[in-house]
Amino acid sequence: MSFTVAIIGRPNVGKSTLFNRLVGRRLAIVDDTPGVTRDRREGNGRLGKLRFRVIDTAGLEDATDDSLEARMRVQTERALDDADVALMVIDARAGVTPLDEHFADWLRGRGRPAILVANKSEGRAAEAGLLEAYALGLGDPVAVSAEHGLGMADLETLLTPFDPDEAQAALPTEDAAENETGRALQLAIVGRPNVGKSTMVNRLLGEDRMLTGPEAGITRDAISVSWTAEGRDYRLIDTAGLRRKARVTEKLESLSVKDTLHAVRFAHVVVLVLDADAVLNKQDLTIARQVIEEGRALVIAVNKWDTAADRKASLGRLEDRLQTSLPQIRGVPVLTCSALTGRGMENLLPAVNRAHEAWNMRVGTGDLNRWLDAMQAAHPPPMGKGGKRIRLRYATQAKTRPPTFIVFCSRAGELPDSYTRYLVNGLRDDFALDGVPIRLIYRKGDNPYAKG
Repeated sequence: MSFTVAIIGRPNVGKSTLFNRLVGRRLAIVDDTPGVTRDRREGNGRLGKLRFRVIDTAGLEDATDDSLEARMRVQTERALDDADVALMVIDARAGVTPLDEHFADWLRGRGRPAILVANKSEGRAAEAGLLEAYALGLGDPVAVSAEHGLGMADLETLLTPFDPDEAQAALPTEDAAENETGRALQLAIVGRPNVGKSTMVNRLLGEDRMLTGPEAGITRDAISVSWTAEGRDYRLIDTAGLRRKARVTEKLESLSVKDTLHAVRFAHVVVLVLDADAVLNKQDLTIARQVIEEGRALVIAVNKWDTAADRKASLGRLEDRLQTSLPQIRGVPVLTCSALTGRGMENLLPAVNRAHEAWNMRVGTGDLNRWLDAMQAAHPPPMGKGGKRIRLRYATQAKTRPPTFIVFCSRAGELPDSYTRYLVNGLRDDFALDGVPIRLIYRKGDNPYAKG
């Protein structure tokens, strides 16, 4: 093994689950009860091309006496001394605890390279904890789910520099760092039944890969196909049609709906396919909102345009619905096409790639704070309680995919929604973030980096 990795963290954050994931076997006992692991356990880890020794340790306790907890901590310290890099694991769903903060300080004092791993990051319940993790001072956290195997590719990227054989070959280029050049773009095609999703997938692939026909609901599973177009790799996912919950009665259809929502959750870009004669009806809006809530980039494709009864009326209805019902993704790409004839389909992939680029956009901190000053100068925040004006002191981008920003301000809870919309629209206009969800989070306090 070319290097050694130690997994550390407080009890019950999923260290042993991550250990089992890295060694590819259930070597460590896993249970919800804190403190199951007491001795350090070693195994041969594997991530992609990387091969390394991995050490599972007991949960860190703040104990320095002769107790069992203190002796367990000594074993963890020895594992850390033997390691080339430590994986400090926190529970993203529980958020950052005082014990996490204590041991992050302890780890920085040991002078050992560390990667902050936010485990249990599947789903939106983990987002707040993931953002809190930035305050630990261990760099950007990597979001993973050791139980489900999510985020392992990102962890591999961060571990690569510690492998003497892979480090030089894996140095990122300017084009590859943020946008994951070389990885397949996960593209999900969704919509109501019988709007032409499978026909659209077949048109993109250039073959009759998916079963199609006039009957609604032919597709039941989310079928994924690897595909390359113009030098770029895609993972194309055809999904079952989504109907209103009240109409989903059969168990099989219910499972199909869950499969489709799962595909949306793990997609990068989602293409919402509409019928030209029934654009953005209630169910379409429900699907679009689900895509936004999951933080995915969205492209709208109005299919069957060649047979539309009244094109002008359809476009007018679509524009009105977007303005009134989906203002949170202002500027979402919209294209008209016919998957059956191929007309207009040449515009789909360019729109998808632009949406993916915006979804991965990272704004420099200096540019962001100059923008924030200009926005406040043009339209100052309103007065808060007691007649004191709310001040926005500092902004930073916490993450991409979707672009998520933290603004530190006085009286964070008193800013009205109208001012948040003003800031979000400004971000779209000034940083080319049209059509993707933008998350703006307020934190009370001064610039957290000013003292350094």
